[in-house]
Amino acid sequence: MRYSRRTFLACLGGAPMIPNSSLAAPPADSVWLFEEVPASESGIHWVHVNAMSAERYLPETLPPGVAFIDYDNDGWMDIFLVNTGECNFYKPLKPVCNALYHNNRDGTFTDVTQKAGLLGGHSFGMGVAVGDYDNDGFPDLLVTAYGRPTLYHNNGDGTFTDITEKSGLVGPEWTTSAVWFDYDNDGKLDLFLCSFVNYSVKERFGCGDNKLGRKYYCIPRVFKPTASFLYHNNGDGTFKLVSQGTDIEKALGKGLGVVATDVNNDGRMDLFEANDTVQNFLFLNRGGGKWEEVALAAEVGFSANGQARSGMGVDAADINGDGWEDLFVANVDQEMFSLYENNKTESFTDTAHRHGVAQSTRLLSGWGLKFFDYDNDGLTDLILSNGHPDDMIEQYSQQVKYKEPLLLFHNDGGRMRNVTAQAGPAFTKSYPARGLAVGDYLNNGRLSVLVGNNGEAPLLLRNTAGAGNHWVGLKLQGVTCNRDAIGASITWSAGGVKRTRKKNSGGSYLSSHDPREVLGLGTAAKVDWVEIKWPGPSTRVERLTDVPVDRYVTVVEGKGIAR
Repeated sequence: MRYSRRTFLACLGGAPMIPNSSLAAPPADSVWLFEEVPASESGIHWVHVNAMSAERYLPETLPPGVAFIDYDNDGWMDIFLVNTGECNFYKPLKPVCNALYHNNRDGTFTDVTQKAGLLGGHSFGMGVAVGDYDNDGFPDLLVTAYGRPTLYHNNGDGTFTDITEKSGLVGPEWTTSAVWFDYDNDGKLDLFLCSFVNYSVKERFGCGDNKLGRKYYCIPRVFKPTASFLYHNNGDGTFKLVSQGTDIEKALGKGLGVVATDVNNDGRMDLFEANDTVQNFLFLNRGGGKWEEVALAAEVGFSANGQARSGMGVDAADINGDGWEDLFVANVDQEMFSLYENNKTESFTDTAHRHGVAQSTRLLSGWGLKFFDYDNDGLTDLILSNGHPDDMIEQYSQQVKYKEPLLLFHNDGGRMRNVTAQAGPAFTKSYPARGLAVGDYLNNGRLSVLVGNNGEAPLLLRNTAGAGNHWVGLKLQGVTCNRDAIGASITWSAGGVKRTRKKNSGGSYLSSHDPREVLGLGTAAKVDWVEIKWPGPSTRVERLTDVPVDRYVTVVEGKGIAR
């Protein structure tokens, strides 16, 4: 689809300018952990169009996803924002476009969407997954949608080409979150697509409330579930659907979030999928193309009382430092969120109450979320973005709001503590939040946060935490394994304290994160060593010493730090 300059300018819309004076000053005796970056400072003037109508079509309330992506490989994180577009229930009066913002390396961004060929608009966009599927060193983009998903190949010259038809990604009718990962350890990134409900023209009905006399968004429970899709990378720019006959095809769900990680430390990437109003799925990768869905036995499928919940955002990380990946899933209000700690037996225990997460989220509905070390003390913290899916919720609930606040939890040595009150003025506001991504767009070692808001401008939060703490930034570059090194295990020691981390893929909701790893050292001024266990087909383990501190370095499989 070709766009004129007039069309491109129409896509920019009339986003409001947010003056710097709108930000509250921190108390004299404290410093906020995050600062809101207004559009007047960042240059990001894009606004999401949710196409909200009186008919209340369900796809209107789910997006948008957001991403940090270094599309031109210059070492600075750029930003991609997903918008809606024309579909069988929405015919926009003016063009609705995605947005790609180039990082100017000074805290500001420039819109390069038209030049890059990423305006989109030919389907109702949902989310984005970033991955270098052809191992050429330039990240590619997969945009999910109500309608067909779109695969954009990065041409390496600042432009992208839509290769969806050539690629063989026929996909389901409604895709939400997606994840790039190498399930068979052949060195090429494969693709998992979450499929949501059956929402065809015949199945697309509305819901009403006699008290209000108006339609509202239907609970997904009334729609039929669908199977998600796994595609194998053929290595020639095409993909083959390989989920037929597996537990992935047999498990009918309503997928919204997915993360790829290795939950049983067998060297193969597994999948945890959050489902809305049906049980979650945990697909264990048994090798040889075999998958086993074990969520019920693993105790991550239902609530403690056996109820299916409205799973939306997910993530995985080792929060207690035992070397095993724990899982998180966000649900709708009254259901509370779950923090599943790994029992090392392919089973989990929900410890959300012990961490105070359950109590803090009882009246919230969670979407984008991320485990990340925001203060570089070496421990994994947690951020949650929230917002109720029904914009009319306040007309029949006295406690639950449509727009909801963000939450921030600090890891106090294996126990999560709610530090939202210290996070900053942005955390006192409420948002119709959906996707969330973390990335270091300033290259200062502090992971900032980008939130996609349904029908509104995105929220960019600059990380100002961790003063005095040091860090090591790693860009892992696979040679035998996939170039993104997804699935790698990283261990490091600083001041005699050893930490571990897995390079997972996906997580959050509809969004993609900075692919680099920031290793927090705390107050240690140097790192003792860093050890990298590269994913298959490589069996290489490399230990690095004399690693530079407080800067990013590229580590090439088998060659160490690139000089």
